[in-house]
Amino acid sequence: MKEYAIPMVPGPTTVPQIILEAMSKDYPSPDLEMEFLDLYNQTEEMLKRLYETNNRVVIHTGEGMMALWGALKSAIRPGDRVLALASGVFGYGIAEMAASIGAEVKIYGVEYDQTLKDWDEVEKAIQAFRPKMITAVHCETPSGTLNPLEMVGLLKQKYEVPLFYVDAVASLGGTPVKTDEWAIDLCLGGSQKVLSAPPLAAFVAVSPGAWDVIKQVGYVGYDALLPFYDAQEKFYFPYTPNWHGVAAIHQAVKMIFDEGLDVVFQRHETVASHCRSELESMGLKLFPARDAQPSPTVTAVYVPEKFSWSELDRRFREKGLATGGSYGPLAGKIFRLGHMGSQASMELVDKALKVIREVVTSS
Repeated sequence: MKEYAIPMVPGPTTVPQIILEAMSKDYPSPDLEMEFLDLYNQTEEMLKRLYETNNRVVIHTGEGMMALWGALKSAIRPGDRVLALASGVFGYGIAEMAASIGAEVKIYGVEYDQTLKDWDEVEKAIQAFRPKMITAVHCETPSGTLNPLEMVGLLKQKYEVPLFYVDAVASLGGTPVKTDEWAIDLCLGGSQKVLSAPPLAAFVAVSPGAWDVIKQVGYVGYDALLPFYDAQEKFYFPYTPNWHGVAAIHQAVKMIFDEGLDVVFQRHETVASHCRSELESMGLKLFPARDAQPSPTVTAVYVPEKFSWSELDRRFREKGLATGGSYGPLAGKIFRLGHMGSQASMELVDKALKVIREVVTSS
């Protein structure tokens, strides 16, 4: 596989050497070694700090979609009502996932270049539908947007909705995720985005109320949350844990706290603001609408009219820059820069911007 001098795809992000080294220690049989259980427990406590929660955190072996599917299948049954708040590929996709499980799904949707903001309409949807679960995506990576979730949490509590399910895979670690304050019951994360670890682990912060529902549903597939309820207490995991993934997360979160959480958040904001300002100075049009909230972890930009996406991508890569396209209705229309985790670097972003300027200003 070709390596690029300027890696700016919005995940998986570049893995720092210190994380690769943390994965080199061998636990011959992790589900039998107390040393591994200690590492798992320590990693959970660190993730709880990152999530700003007192809730338990389950660490799955698998990519971020493991968390999305596992939390849905663990908490809803056919016929359960799910209100999906959607503003992009993943928001609408989660609605489709819930429907495939047999849930009765209602979508409150906005355009892909927008973020949630009409709270009166959201409240009306909750009042009328009375869902068992509300779903939302914090960072819509394919759109470069960040949905505010505090008001959703308040409405969830006001109408006593049992479950609030949030995809925070591309935001956790790069911007505040206030799990308890926002009343999130199932908060999903992944190792390959802001944490800059390989795509080996997914994790879910699970509230006490969510555990009650999970026990009632009783789902026990490979991606199930239920077997993790007492896995640490009994030291009996539902499958052999991937110690590489847990070790990688442990080191990744340690790096964030060593730098300082507020410092890390500010680094992401500063780099994102600089990136967008420079792109606009080149005459490029940012994708999210002016009244939408952009994400500090990824920037989406319209492909200039004189290029197809495939041609633009080819020219970038010839100069050592790897960016990302998008998906669904946005495929071929926008490209994305992932300034998250190890890639939230002013030096790296400036190198990327230099290449972009050279390409888009060429004849």
